[in-house]
Formats: sequence, structure tokens, C-alpha cells
Amino acid sequence: MSDASIGPLGEDEMDAVYSLLRAVSLPVQGLDAHGDTILVARRGEDVVGSVALEVYEDGALLRSLAVAESERGRGLGIELTQAAIALARARGVPVVVLLTETAAEFFPRFGFETVSRADVPVGVRGSVEFTTVCPDTAVVQALTP
Repeated sequence: MSDASIGPLGEDEMDAVYSLLRAVSLPVQGLDAHGDTILVARRGEDVVGSVALEVYEDGALLRSLAVAESERGRGLGIELTQAAIALARARGVPVVVLLTETAAEFFPRFGFETVSRADVPVGVRGSVEFTTVCPDTAVVQALTP
């Protein structure tokens, strides 16, 4: 596994997260409203990975999972996903949902299963990711943590 440290977003790290997400072509819209549930991976002072949960009353959206190109292949994406699932459990989230266009094969190892958009809780379906950012062709997966 990697030796990067994972923890809550720091005060001055949002711009670094945005840069990382843009570098891997992931959307940033709506992310700033969920700063208290963004986790970052750090190597020294550098942000080298991120993941976020948008927590709603009826579930959470896992989004913004990104690893810097220089850090890939070390298990950091696995560690970030596990940290996000642990955060969801700690917050008592009943279901974690995600949308992906490129990584549908990555998430089943954590227990995520493909579901239809109709199966997604109403609160999560109201997120920016569901309503405007991700296309209807994105794969929807869900996990009961």
C-alpha cells in the first residue's frame, strides 16, 4: 500500500483538490458545498489524492476519487475508497452511491453493485452530479456500508 497520509481537507487545500480533479478530467461543480466530507491524501505538503462524500438524509454520493499520476499503482485509490466508506459508516449513511464513466470495474471489490438510477435515493438523485454533471450513460453503483 502507499505511504501517503489520508485525512480531512485542510483549510488551504481546496485549490489543490480542484487542480487534481481537473488534471484527471473529473468535475468540480458542487464540491465546495461538501468540504467537511472531503478526504485528501498527502505526501508531505502535497495533495496527491482525493475523495469526497456528498451526504444527504437518505444516502451519500461518493465522488471526486482521484490519484495524481505520480502516485498511481501504489494502492492509494483503494485506501481513499476505504476511507470514504469508513466515513460513511461513521456518519450512519444508509447507502453510498457513485457514478462512473471510466472505473466501473474498480468499485465492486468494495461491495458496490450496479443499480439503476431509479434505485438511487431521492436526495442523492438531486445532487449536481446526477442532475447536471454526469451523463445518463454513466454507470451507477451502490453499496450498503
